[in-house]
Amino acid sequence: MSHESLVANRLNSMFEEKKNNLLSVYFTAGYPELNATLDIAEALEKAGADFLEIGFPYSDPVADGPTIQHSSQKALDAGMTLNLLFEQLKELRQRISIPVLLMGYANPMVQYGVERFCAKAAEVGVDGVIVPDLPMYEYEQLYKDIFAKHNLSNIFLVTPQTAEARIRKIDELSNSFIYLLSSASITGRSLTISDTIESYFQRIKDMQLKNPTVIGFGIADKAAYQKATAYANGAIVGSAFVKFLGTENYLERIPEFIQSIKS
Repeated sequence: MSHESLVANRLNSMFEEKKNNLLSVYFTAGYPELNATLDIAEALEKAGADFLEIGFPYSDPVADGPTIQHSSQKALDAGMTLNLLFEQLKELRQRISIPVLLMGYANPMVQYGVERFCAKAAEVGVDGVIVPDLPMYEYEQLYKDIFAKHNLSNIFLVTPQTAEARIRKIDELSNSFIYLLSSASITGRSLTISDTIESYFQRIKDMQLKNPTVIGFGIADKAAYQKATAYANGAIVGSAFVKFLGTENYLERIPEFIQSIKS
């Protein structure tokens, strides 16, 4: 049985059913309120998000810009831990049917125990994991079989600096989608689509990878979302949504936030 056939999860079905204009939304577990994780997820699904990324906070977030860093710190101060997050996600599949990914750094996952982390994620119905600082060789040698055993997709990141050979290798190791970073900088910088970025998106598109691609980092409005989805199967909104969560009555206003990007 190939690695691919093991992972036939909600992510794969989504990409088969809907090839374009997918919108993924990232938010930090435990922010702005410790127990709002599933309420936010449910509101996002109802408002039209196609899949979700729930961040598990970490005290040393190297790639995060100030917005997501602040949300992580707030969540940690409020008492968010991986144990608590898995506790909160016990009702995930009673309330949410779209694909859900967990996103965070390798350190807390390794401290928790990768096997235990994957087992828990699978048990609550998580579809995949994005760990930006997990080295590819480490994943391949140590964790690939654990992920496959629990039917979890590991999502790799590609930046404008990633060499073609490495992108091909990532394509081989992936079984749901590849996350294209619009730049190698931190999250939350607004995406001014320059000619250089467009030629990078085009270069990836021309490689005709077997996995779908989703563009993230700096997608804050409708224009950036439309630009990104012209080159990839979908786009991810992160910092802009986390910033929005810091405002009044955020839960009931989630539909209007999603409409402002998707409509």
